[in-house]
Amino acid sequence: MASTGMQIFGFVLALLGIMGAMVATLLPNWKVSADVGSNIITAISQMQGLWMDCTWYSTGMFSCTLKYSVLSLPAYLQTARTTMVLCCVLAAMGLCLASLGLKCTRWGGGRRSKRHASIASGGCFVAAGFLCLVPASWFTNEVITNFLDSSVPESNKFEPGGAVYVAFVSAGFLFVGGSIFCMSCSGKRHGPQDLVLLPPPDKLLLQQQQQQLLQQQQELQHQYCSLSPLDNKTGYSLQDYV
Repeated sequence: MASTGMQIFGFVLALLGIMGAMVATLLPNWKVSADVGSNIITAISQMQGLWMDCTWYSTGMFSCTLKYSVLSLPAYLQTARTTMVLCCVLAAMGLCLASLGLKCTRWGGGRRSKRHASIASGGCFVAAGFLCLVPASWFTNEVITNFLDSSVPESNKFEPGGAVYVAFVSAGFLFVGGSIFCMSCSGKRHGPQDLVLLPPPDKLLLQQQQQQLLQQQQELQHQYCSLSPLDNKTGYSLQDYV
């Protein structure tokens, strides 16, 4: 069972993972123009992302064009869009569940409820990491295949951009954070499953003393009631000698 510190460490990793996934989804540099052949002396740098294509001119001007038509996009780009959005949504859901499953928090119910929330959040993080890894791998494979194709002109060759690397790192953070949360409550627990809030020590000691006094009074009362009428006589009477 992981300690509370490891659980907080997993939460931080998952938070970094979801932030990186959101940044990678919005960045326009999933692939950038390669500096090969005649492209080395070109004055234009091109970048393509999931939602827009951008061009950087030598004059310092920067222009971007949104990709409005979804059906005209290739299959790997449509898949990358869908999976990255689902990754962000699933990771955000896991983040909410993780805040309930943290052992250092008071909300989220007892131990059983926190255990279930922790395992559910870990599953969400692992699934989000998988959804982030798939588009990054597929996109990288398409870019490298196109780059190595000799029939493609050098002006149309691209290489993986910074957003792809951000997606790979974010997927790793989500995988590690999800694994920590899944293993944090995987073992069997002994003792009560729900959290019991005990009173302060002084108040608890006073309650124990009151219970002891009450038990002593009940025992004395029971002993007095069990005595016979002859035992209850405390003096002598003339009738005892007549």
